[in-house]
Amino acid sequence: MQKRSHGGRARWSIELGALAMKPLPEIGLATKDDIAGILELQDANQPDCGGMLSARLPRERFEAALLDLPLLVARREGRIVGYLMSFSLSAQTAAIPIVKGMLKVYSGGPNIYIYGPICIAEDERGHGLAAALFAELCARVPGRECVTFIRADNVASLRAHAKMGMRVVGRYTHDAAELVVLVRDGTHVRQRRVV
Repeated sequence: MQKRSHGGRARWSIELGALAMKPLPEIGLATKDDIAGILELQDANQPDCGGMLSARLPRERFEAALLDLPLLVARREGRIVGYLMSFSLSAQTAAIPIVKGMLKVYSGGPNIYIYGPICIAEDERGHGLAAALFAELCARVPGRECVTFIRADNVASLRAHAKMGMRVVGRYTHDAAELVVLVRDGTHVRQRRVV
């Protein structure tokens, strides 16, 4: 900020660069080489480290995700600063206890998939990265309903997901944690009307 004199009165001007938002990192499909960075980010965001993730997934789950629906990552200068998983609803996935609880609340239609977890590095939050990752997922998996769960005490994530068009359809408890189930149907993608 600079102080400028204008007509005998002091006025403050703000450099435009100071107001600019942090540019988004590169978003793309994850590769096997990204899994180490994904696991590191996941570990840093576990509840015992002050994070809000609801589960800790093993390496094998991320490797399997590479062969299923998109596993997206955000990279900044070679570092994984965000990831978003999505899973087909298979018998194996539906048998995971935390997922089983979610599906009791909302089972969805025949084309439903599981969205999440989504994890953003602390220094990247508040700049639209979660919404950008979700928009990329929706573009890659168009016209399908997705379902997810979020810890009820993760207010920031619940607020962000509401802005992304997800709606709350119920709640359940798993391992003494209250979880909120959210859904977004596949009709949210609208074509622009050309006049």
